[in-house]
Amino acid sequence: MIQAVMRIPRYSLSLILMIGILSPLSVDAQAQQETETLPLQQLRAFADIFGRIKANYVEPVEDNVLLENAIRGMVSGLDPHSNYLDSKDYKDLQVGTKGEFGGLGIEVGMEDGFVKVISPIDDTPAQRAGVQSGDLIVRLDDTPVKGLNLSEAVALMRGKPGTSIELTIIRKGEEKPIKLTVTRDIIRVASVKSRLLDQRFAYLRISQFQANTTNDMLKSLTRLQGEADGELQGMVLDLRNNPGGVLNAAVSVSDAFLESGLIVYTEGRESDSQLRFEAAPDDVLHGAPIVVLVNEGSASASEIVAGALQDHHRAVIMGSRTFGKGSVQTIIPITNTAAVKLTTARYYTPSGRSIQAEGIKPDIELEDVTLSKVEKRHVKPIKESNLSGHLPNGHDAADEGSAEKRQEAGKSPSDKDYQLGEALNLLKGLVILHSNKAAG
Repeated sequence: MIQAVMRIPRYSLSLILMIGILSPLSVDAQAQQETETLPLQQLRAFADIFGRIKANYVEPVEDNVLLENAIRGMVSGLDPHSNYLDSKDYKDLQVGTKGEFGGLGIEVGMEDGFVKVISPIDDTPAQRAGVQSGDLIVRLDDTPVKGLNLSEAVALMRGKPGTSIELTIIRKGEEKPIKLTVTRDIIRVASVKSRLLDQRFAYLRISQFQANTTNDMLKSLTRLQGEADGELQGMVLDLRNNPGGVLNAAVSVSDAFLESGLIVYTEGRESDSQLRFEAAPDDVLHGAPIVVLVNEGSASASEIVAGALQDHHRAVIMGSRTFGKGSVQTIIPITNTAAVKLTTARYYTPSGRSIQAEGIKPDIELEDVTLSKVEKRHVKPIKESNLSGHLPNGHDAADEGSAEKRQEAGKSPSDKDYQLGEALNLLKGLVILHSNKAAG
């Protein structure tokens, strides 16, 4: 029987001595502070493991590699959004806010050791391939995701434009895993898309909150105002599958439709983490009704906008409960080339609701369904106009034909999008209700 003699490695003693040397306190004060703040037993265990790896691991490992891995593990164990950033990670984070970056076009997080899709970004390879919010990615090509951290999984998904990767996905409601092949591309995100609905209502789709989102939104509204038949009578703000983005953009978008009051505030342990954002006295729509569309892929900045407009009764929120990402991450530089992204606060809506892990509950919940056209009947139903000798309407037949043409021309993509169609119907109802009140 082989018996191993265990000794305390010199690294353990060195680390314990270093802790004592770095403390400028007296012996009594130092002992008291260590008792209150320093888990000495755990630090000894850490130093012991560090030394054993250096001495016994199958291959030599550099000190800086071990310490960097220790930092990664310590930070990533806090929550899914805190992590260690090396120089490449930090650069990628900065590039992502500018609206152009390489990859598949999905916002992701970690759940139960797998990569969870928060939302696919509009007009990207992932969306075109059929990736959906809530998908769990369990394999990247032949590499299992289990055991990888988020940075490692993201690194595998990135690559040269034109190259492909096979995603193995577990999707709610599907019995078997789904395999999707996605071709990488340069992702250029147009954060704002817009068009008119029924010639009177604005449709604004914000796919991601970037530095220029508010300016792009205001330009779009000005253009739509010029195209509309008179004043814009309302707006659908589509935030479905919007994973968030820049906080200031979310605040300024909310401010554009509010005349006063709190937009969002944060609370954390440090005074720097306690922020409040107030609205300025202007409303670019002059009180016209707003419907905001959200779903489980609406996260972070999207939830700030939806929560602010909901609490101020400025908009009706429709769709499904949002993702629930209501925490604030702060980038804390460690060296010239490394930083830590650390969760430092929580977001709260004007009424004091925490978004974190709760999300925004819509005022009107809608299922995400797909509409399909019903087959035409072989025999058309009989109407009054088909009856022999029916009483005429009193208008010219030409006018009736023109009305039918206008109705046909008024059809829009909302006819295929159930939730958008319901939002438009609600806007029309709100306009009629307001008109009746004004007339009365």
